[in-house]
Amino acid sequence: MRMIGHLAGETKARTFSDYLFVLGIENQVEVENDDSWAVWIHNEEQLEKAKSLLKQYQENPDEPRYRTTAEAATDIREQKKKEQAAYESRVKERRHLFRRMTTYGFGPLTFILICACVVVFILSKFGQNLQAVAPLFLSDYDIRGGGLARLTQGLPEVRSGEVWRLFTPILIHRDLLHIFFNMLWLRDLGSMIEGRQSSWLFALQVLVFALVSNMVQYVLSGPAFIGISGVVYGLFGYVWIRGKFDPGSGLVLHPTTVTMMIIWFFICLTGYFGVANGAHAGGLIAGMLWGYLSSLRHRGLRRK
Repeated sequence: MRMIGHLAGETKARTFSDYLFVLGIENQVEVENDDSWAVWIHNEEQLEKAKSLLKQYQENPDEPRYRTTAEAATDIREQKKKEQAAYESRVKERRHLFRRMTTYGFGPLTFILICACVVVFILSKFGQNLQAVAPLFLSDYDIRGGGLARLTQGLPEVRSGEVWRLFTPILIHRDLLHIFFNMLWLRDLGSMIEGRQSSWLFALQVLVFALVSNMVQYVLSGPAFIGISGVVYGLFGYVWIRGKFDPGSGLVLHPTTVTMMIIWFFICLTGYFGVANGAHAGGLIAGMLWGYLSSLRHRGLRRK
Protein backbone atom coordinates (compact mmCIF):
# COMPACT_ATOMS: atom_id res chain seq x y z
CA MET A 1 0.00 0.00 0.00
CA ARG A 2 1.38 3.38 -1.00
CA MET A 3 0.51 6.99 -0.22
CA ILE A 4 0.05 9.15 -3.35
CA GLY A 5 -0.54 12.56 -1.80
CA HIS A 6 -2.69 14.75 0.42
CA LEU A 7 -5.97 16.63 0.09
CA ALA A 8 -7.28 19.48 2.19
CA GLY A 9 -10.49 18.70 4.03
CA GLU A 10 -12.52 15.55 4.60
CA THR A 11 -15.13 16.35 1.93
CA LYS A 12 -12.58 16.55 -0.88
CA ALA A 13 -10.78 13.47 0.37
CA ARG A 14 -13.97 11.39 0.57
CA THR A 15 -15.14 12.58 -2.85
CA PHE A 16 -11.85 11.66 -4.50
CA SER A 17 -11.80 8.32 -2.65
CA ASP A 18 -15.27 7.53 -4.03
CA TYR A 19 -14.12 8.49 -7.51
CA LEU A 20 -11.16 6.10 -7.35
CA PHE A 21 -13.36 3.38 -5.90
CA VAL A 22 -15.84 3.59 -8.80
CA LEU A 23 -12.90 3.34 -11.22
CA GLY A 24 -11.82 0.09 -9.56
CA ILE A 25 -8.86 1.53 -7.62
CA GLU A 26 -8.98 0.29 -4.02
CA ASN A 27 -7.94 3.04 -1.65
CA GLN A 28 -8.37 4.61 1.74
CA VAL A 29 -8.02 8.09 3.18
CA GLU A 30 -6.67 8.86 6.63
CA VAL A 31 -6.66 12.14 8.51
CA GLU A 32 -3.22 13.40 9.54
CA ASN A 33 -4.33 16.70 11.05
CA ASP A 34 -7.40 18.94 10.93
CA ASP A 35 -6.83 20.06 7.33
CA SER A 36 -4.75 17.34 5.68
CA TRP A 37 -5.93 13.90 4.55
CA ALA A 38 -3.54 11.27 3.16
CA VAL A 39 -4.66 9.18 0.18
CA TRP A 40 -3.45 5.54 0.12
CA ILE A 41 -3.56 3.14 -2.82
CA HIS A 42 -3.75 -0.60 -2.10
CA ASN A 43 -2.36 -1.91 -5.41
CA GLU A 44 1.04 -0.50 -6.36
CA GLU A 45 0.40 -1.40 -10.02
CA GLN A 46 -2.26 1.32 -10.06
CA LEU A 47 0.06 3.88 -8.45
CA GLU A 48 0.88 5.99 -11.50
CA LYS A 49 -2.72 6.04 -12.71
CA ALA A 50 -3.93 7.11 -9.28
CA LYS A 51 -1.31 9.86 -9.06
CA SER A 52 -2.42 11.20 -12.45
CA LEU A 53 -6.07 11.19 -11.36
CA LEU A 54 -5.16 12.98 -8.14
CA LYS A 55 -3.37 15.70 -10.08
CA GLN A 56 -6.42 16.17 -12.31
CA TYR A 57 -8.69 16.34 -9.29
CA GLN A 58 -6.50 18.91 -7.52
CA GLU A 59 -6.61 21.11 -10.62
CA ASN A 60 -10.42 21.08 -10.84
CA PRO A 61 -12.08 19.49 -7.78
CA ASP A 62 -15.49 21.06 -8.58
CA GLU A 63 -15.91 19.24 -11.87
CA PRO A 64 -19.39 17.59 -11.88
CA ARG A 65 -18.10 14.08 -12.65
CA TYR A 66 -16.52 13.88 -9.21
CA ARG A 67 -19.74 14.68 -7.37
CA THR A 68 -21.76 12.12 -9.32
CA THR A 69 -19.48 9.29 -8.21
CA ALA A 70 -20.62 9.42 -4.57
CA GLU A 71 -23.99 7.76 -5.25
CA ALA A 72 -22.41 5.12 -7.49
CA ALA A 73 -19.76 4.38 -4.88
CA THR A 74 -22.42 3.93 -2.21
CA ASP A 75 -24.31 1.41 -4.36
CA ILE A 76 -21.15 -0.59 -5.07
CA ARG A 77 -20.16 -0.65 -1.41
CA GLU A 78 -23.63 -1.80 -0.37
CA GLN A 79 -23.50 -4.62 -2.89
CA LYS A 80 -20.05 -5.68 -1.63
CA LYS A 81 -21.32 -5.65 1.95
CA LYS A 82 -24.16 -7.99 0.99
CA GLU A 83 -21.75 -10.33 -0.79
CA GLN A 84 -19.40 -10.32 2.18
CA ALA A 85 -22.24 -11.03 4.61
CA ALA A 86 -23.36 -13.96 2.47
CA TYR A 87 -19.80 -15.30 2.36
CA GLU A 88 -19.31 -15.02 6.13
CA SER A 89 -22.55 -16.90 6.77
CA ARG A 90 -21.11 -19.88 4.87
CA VAL A 91 -17.76 -19.99 6.62
CA LYS A 92 -16.96 -20.94 10.19
CA GLU A 93 -15.74 -18.26 12.59
CA ARG A 94 -12.30 -19.86 12.79
CA ARG A 95 -11.62 -18.71 9.22
CA HIS A 96 -11.59 -15.12 10.45
CA LEU A 97 -8.71 -15.23 12.93
CA PHE A 98 -6.86 -12.67 10.86
CA ARG A 99 -9.48 -9.95 10.67
CA ARG A 100 -8.29 -6.42 11.14
CA MET A 101 -7.38 -5.61 14.72
CA THR A 102 -5.62 -2.33 13.92
CA THR A 103 -5.46 0.01 10.94
CA TYR A 104 -3.07 -2.42 9.23
CA GLY A 105 -4.49 -5.71 10.51
CA PHE A 106 -3.05 -8.70 12.33
CA GLY A 107 -0.55 -10.23 9.91
CA PRO A 108 -1.14 -13.97 9.33
CA LEU A 109 2.56 -14.88 9.39
CA THR A 110 3.01 -12.73 12.48
CA PHE A 111 0.20 -14.69 14.13
CA ILE A 112 1.79 -18.03 13.14
CA LEU A 113 5.19 -16.96 14.49
CA ILE A 114 3.64 -15.86 17.79
CA CYS A 115 1.84 -19.21 18.05
CA ALA A 116 5.10 -21.05 17.42
CA CYS A 117 6.82 -19.12 20.22
CA VAL A 118 3.94 -19.84 22.60
CA VAL A 119 3.94 -23.56 21.75
CA VAL A 120 7.69 -23.80 22.40
CA PHE A 121 7.23 -21.88 25.65
CA ILE A 122 4.62 -24.41 26.79
CA LEU A 123 6.82 -27.35 25.74
CA SER A 124 9.64 -25.91 27.86
CA LYS A 125 7.22 -25.75 30.80
CA PHE A 126 7.21 -21.97 30.71
CA GLY A 127 10.98 -21.73 30.46
CA GLN A 128 11.65 -24.02 33.42
CA ASN A 129 12.68 -27.08 31.39
CA LEU A 130 14.85 -25.82 28.54
CA GLN A 131 16.30 -29.28 28.00
CA ALA A 132 12.93 -30.24 26.51
CA VAL A 133 13.60 -27.88 23.58
CA ALA A 134 17.33 -28.58 23.28
CA PRO A 135 17.13 -29.33 19.50
CA LEU A 136 16.14 -25.69 18.96
CA PHE A 137 19.30 -24.25 20.53
CA LEU A 138 22.17 -23.19 18.31
CA SER A 139 24.26 -25.95 19.85
CA ASP A 140 24.04 -28.47 22.69
CA TYR A 141 23.83 -26.99 26.16
CA ASP A 142 23.50 -27.92 29.80
CA ILE A 143 22.01 -26.25 32.84
CA ARG A 144 24.43 -25.44 35.63
CA GLY A 145 23.54 -23.31 38.60
CA GLY A 146 20.36 -22.07 36.97
CA GLY A 147 22.08 -20.76 33.85
CA LEU A 148 22.92 -22.06 30.39
CA ALA A 149 26.51 -23.29 30.06
CA ARG A 150 28.41 -23.42 26.80
CA LEU A 151 29.56 -26.97 26.11
CA THR A 152 30.58 -27.03 22.45
CA GLN A 153 32.61 -24.96 20.01
CA GLY A 154 32.21 -24.57 16.28
CA LEU A 155 28.52 -25.58 16.01
CA PRO A 156 29.04 -29.28 15.28
CA GLU A 157 25.29 -29.93 15.02
CA VAL A 158 24.85 -27.30 12.30
CA ARG A 159 27.85 -28.65 10.39
CA SER A 160 26.34 -32.13 10.58
CA GLY A 161 23.14 -30.95 8.87
CA GLU A 162 20.92 -29.48 11.63
CA VAL A 163 20.72 -26.14 9.81
CA TRP A 164 17.48 -25.13 11.51
CA ARG A 165 19.46 -24.41 14.68
CA LEU A 166 20.76 -21.22 13.02
CA PHE A 167 17.23 -19.79 13.28
CA THR A 168 15.23 -21.63 15.96
CA PRO A 169 16.75 -20.04 19.11
CA ILE A 170 14.34 -17.15 18.43
CA LEU A 171 11.42 -19.43 19.39
CA ILE A 172 12.66 -20.05 22.96
CA HIS A 173 11.86 -17.76 25.92
CA ARG A 174 12.84 -18.01 29.56
CA ASP A 175 9.81 -16.59 31.44
CA LEU A 176 6.42 -14.92 31.07
CA LEU A 177 7.71 -11.33 30.96
CA HIS A 178 10.31 -12.28 28.37
CA ILE A 179 7.80 -13.79 25.96
CA PHE A 180 5.02 -11.30 26.72
CA PHE A 181 6.91 -8.16 25.76
CA ASN A 182 8.61 -9.81 22.78
CA MET A 183 5.23 -10.94 21.44
CA LEU A 184 3.74 -7.47 21.87
CA TRP A 185 6.50 -5.88 19.77
CA LEU A 186 6.39 -8.70 17.24
CA ARG A 187 2.64 -8.32 16.81
CA ASP A 188 2.83 -4.59 16.10
CA LEU A 189 5.96 -4.48 13.94
CA GLY A 190 5.28 -7.70 12.04
CA SER A 191 1.65 -6.84 11.33
CA MET A 192 2.63 -3.37 10.14
CA ILE A 193 5.12 -4.77 7.64
CA GLU A 194 2.67 -7.43 6.45
CA GLY A 195 -0.20 -4.96 6.18
CA ARG A 196 1.68 -2.10 4.54
CA GLN A 197 4.03 -4.19 2.39
CA SER A 198 3.85 -8.00 2.17
CA SER A 199 3.97 -11.22 4.15
CA TRP A 200 6.78 -12.51 1.92
CA LEU A 201 8.96 -9.56 2.86
CA PHE A 202 8.22 -10.12 6.54
CA ALA A 203 9.12 -13.82 6.27
CA LEU A 204 12.42 -13.01 4.56
CA GLN A 205 13.26 -10.37 7.16
CA VAL A 206 12.57 -12.75 10.06
CA LEU A 207 14.96 -15.31 8.58
CA VAL A 208 17.68 -12.76 7.83
CA PHE A 209 17.43 -10.94 11.17
CA ALA A 210 17.34 -14.27 13.04
CA LEU A 211 20.48 -15.47 11.27
CA VAL A 212 22.38 -12.19 11.73
CA SER A 213 21.42 -11.63 15.37
CA ASN A 214 22.06 -15.26 16.33
CA MET A 215 25.49 -15.30 14.66
CA VAL A 216 26.55 -12.03 16.30
CA GLN A 217 25.50 -13.30 19.72
CA TYR A 218 27.23 -16.63 19.10
CA VAL A 219 30.51 -14.92 18.23
CA LEU A 220 30.31 -12.82 21.39
CA SER A 221 29.16 -15.40 23.93
CA GLY A 222 28.65 -18.82 22.41
CA PRO A 223 25.47 -20.80 21.65
CA ALA A 224 23.70 -20.46 25.00
CA PHE A 225 21.14 -17.72 24.24
CA ILE A 226 17.42 -17.55 23.53
CA GLY A 227 14.67 -15.15 22.47
CA ILE A 228 13.30 -13.31 19.47
CA SER A 229 14.37 -9.84 20.61
CA GLY A 230 17.16 -9.71 17.99
CA VAL A 231 14.53 -10.13 15.28
CA VAL A 232 12.30 -7.57 17.00
CA TYR A 233 15.13 -5.03 16.97
CA GLY A 234 15.75 -5.85 13.31
CA LEU A 235 12.10 -5.18 12.45
CA PHE A 236 12.19 -2.02 14.56
CA GLY A 237 15.31 -0.75 12.79
CA TYR A 238 13.78 -1.44 9.38
CA VAL A 239 10.43 0.27 10.11
CA TRP A 240 12.13 3.24 11.78
CA ILE A 241 14.62 4.02 9.01
CA ARG A 242 12.41 3.06 6.07
CA GLY A 243 9.61 5.26 7.38
CA LYS A 244 12.01 8.12 8.11
CA PHE A 245 13.54 8.25 4.62
CA ASP A 246 10.52 7.00 2.64
CA PRO A 247 7.29 8.35 4.21
CA GLY A 248 5.27 6.99 1.31
CA SER A 249 6.07 3.44 2.42
CA GLY A 250 3.32 3.59 5.03
CA LEU A 251 5.71 2.54 7.80
CA VAL A 252 5.76 4.92 10.74
CA LEU A 253 6.75 4.87 14.40
CA HIS A 254 5.90 7.51 16.97
CA PRO A 255 9.02 9.36 18.16
CA THR A 256 8.26 8.24 21.71
CA THR A 257 8.33 4.61 20.60
CA VAL A 258 11.70 5.11 18.92
CA THR A 259 13.11 6.83 22.00
CA MET A 260 11.85 4.06 24.29
CA MET A 261 13.38 1.31 22.15
CA ILE A 262 16.74 3.05 21.94
CA ILE A 263 16.81 3.77 25.68
CA TRP A 264 15.99 0.12 26.43
CA PHE A 265 18.77 -0.95 24.06
CA PHE A 266 21.36 1.01 26.03
CA ILE A 267 19.94 -0.01 29.41
CA CYS A 268 20.41 -3.64 28.38
CA LEU A 269 24.06 -2.93 27.58
CA THR A 270 24.68 -2.42 31.30
CA GLY A 271 24.35 -6.19 31.71
CA TYR A 272 21.89 -5.87 34.59
CA PHE A 273 19.12 -7.81 32.85
CA GLY A 274 21.32 -10.50 31.32
CA VAL A 275 19.89 -10.17 27.82
CA ALA A 276 21.52 -11.02 24.48
CA ASN A 277 22.98 -7.61 23.66
CA GLY A 278 24.86 -8.95 20.64
CA ALA A 279 21.61 -10.15 19.13
CA HIS A 280 19.99 -6.77 19.78
CA ALA A 281 22.86 -4.91 18.13
CA GLY A 282 23.13 -7.29 15.18
CA GLY A 283 19.40 -7.17 14.49
CA LEU A 284 19.16 -3.41 14.90
CA ILE A 285 22.06 -2.64 12.55
CA ALA A 286 20.82 -5.12 9.94
CA GLY A 287 17.31 -3.66 10.11
CA MET A 288 18.49 -0.06 9.82
CA LEU A 289 20.70 -0.92 6.86
CA TRP A 290 17.86 -2.76 5.11
CA GLY A 291 15.50 0.14 5.73
CA TYR A 292 17.93 2.73 4.38
CA LEU A 293 18.87 0.77 1.24
CA SER A 294 15.24 -0.03 0.42
CA SER A 295 14.27 3.62 0.88
CA LEU A 296 16.96 4.64 -1.62
CA ARG A 297 15.64 2.10 -4.12
CA HIS A 298 12.00 3.17 -3.88
CA ARG A 299 12.81 6.88 -3.96
CA GLY A 300 14.84 6.24 -7.08
CA LEU A 301 11.93 4.40 -8.70
CA ARG A 302 9.58 7.28 -7.99
CA ARG A 303 11.92 9.79 -9.65
CA LYS A 304 11.96 7.82 -12.89
